[in-house]
Amino acid sequence: MNLFGSPAAPPGLPADGPRPADPGPRTVRFVVAPSTFISLALILLSLWLLIRLWPVILVLVVALFILGTLSPTVLWLEERRIRRGFGIAIVFTGVITLATLAVALTVPSMVAQGAALFEREPAFRAALADRLAHYHLSAPFAEWLRNLSYGAPGNTVGPTAFAYSLRIFQVAAYGLSALFLALYMMIDRDRLRGGLFALVPRSHHIRLTRVILNLETIVGAYIRGQLITCLLIGAFTFILLTACGVENAMALAVFAAAADILPYVGAVLSIAPAGLAALSHSPTAGAIVLVAMLAYQEFESRILIPTIYGHALRLPSSVVFFALMAGGTLMGLLGALLALPVAATVMMLIEELRVDLPGEQEQAADTLLRARDDLQEEEYERRTEGVAAEQAAAIAVEISVDRRNQDLHPGITP
Repeated sequence: MNLFGSPAAPPGLPADGPRPADPGPRTVRFVVAPSTFISLALILLSLWLLIRLWPVILVLVVALFILGTLSPTVLWLEERRIRRGFGIAIVFTGVITLATLAVALTVPSMVAQGAALFEREPAFRAALADRLAHYHLSAPFAEWLRNLSYGAPGNTVGPTAFAYSLRIFQVAAYGLSALFLALYMMIDRDRLRGGLFALVPRSHHIRLTRVILNLETIVGAYIRGQLITCLLIGAFTFILLTACGVENAMALAVFAAAADILPYVGAVLSIAPAGLAALSHSPTAGAIVLVAMLAYQEFESRILIPTIYGHALRLPSSVVFFALMAGGTLMGLLGALLALPVAATVMMLIEELRVDLPGEQEQAADTLLRARDDLQEEEYERRTEGVAAEQAAAIAVEISVDRRNQDLHPGITP
C-alpha cells in the first residue's frame, strides 16, 4: 500500500504499470554526405599542391617582400612628378647596381679570407688553447679544444663544396626569379589589384585595402630595418677588427652582418667569432672587441632598432621570442627570418578585422572605429556605383590613404 491507499507495485516493475519489453540492440548508422568526401579530397589535393609547389610559393612570398619594400620609393618618386614606369626603372636599376657592387667588393675578399681562416684553423685553435691553459678555470676547455677533431675532412671537402655550390646556385636562381616577379607585379599593379578586387565582394574592399596598406608598411619596415642594422653592424665590426689589428676582418664582418638578421641569437653568433679571433691576436684586443661588441649590441637593441622599426611591427619581446622559436622549429633559418613579419601580420589582422579576443571587452574606441568603418564603406559604395573593379580599387586606396593620413595627423583634413 502507498500513502494514498492504492496497492504498491510489485518489486522490479514501474509504479504506473508493467515495464515495456526490451527492444534489443540498436544499430547506429553514420551516413557521410558526398559533399564531405569532395571537401576532404579538395583539402588533400591542396596540401599535395602546397608541398609540390613550395619553392614557387616561397618565390612568391619573397617577391611580395621585395614589392612591399620598394613600393614606397616608387610612390615617393611618383609624388615628385616622375612617371611610374620611369620610377620603377630607376629603383630596380639602383637596387641591381648596389647589389652588384656589394657582391663585387665583398665576396672575393670574403672568400679569400674564409679560405685563409680554414687553412689557419689548426694553428688558431692551438694558440687559443695555449692561452686558455694558463688559467685554472679554462684549462679543461683548453684540453678539449686541443683534442677536437673533425673526422677526415680531406675525403669530404670536394663533395661538400660541390653540394654547397649547387645550393648557392639554386638560391641565386630563386632570388633572381623573385626579383623579376616583383618587377612584373609592380608594373602590372593596377591590373593585378583590379583582379583581386573583382574576386572579393565590394562590401570588403575598404577593409582589404587597409590590410594591404598595413602589410606594405610591415614588410617595408622589416626589410629596410634588417638591411640598415646588418650594414651598420658589419661596418662597425670591420672597423673595430681592423683597428685592433685582427686579420680576416672582412670575412668576420660579413658573418656578423648575416648573423644579425636573427634577433637575440644573432648577437651571440656575431660576437663569438670576432671575440675569439681578437683573443688569438692578443688578450687586450680580445677584451676590447668583446666589450665594444657588447656595447654595440646594447645600443642596437635599446636605441637603433626602436628608431628604425618605429611602431611598424609593434611586437612585445615575449611574442618575438616565441615567434622565433616557432619559426625556427617549423622551417629552420627561413622560418626564423619570416617569423617576425608573420607574427606582426597576424596581430595586425586581429586588430584590423576587429576580431574579439576571448578575454577582451569592447571599448568606446572600438565602437567609434566601427562607426568610421561604416561611413567609409558607405562612401565607397556611393563613389564606385557602376565602376569597374580596377577603378574601384584605386578609389578604395584613395579613401584608405586619406583615413591613414587623418590618423597620423588628426589636425589635417583631406
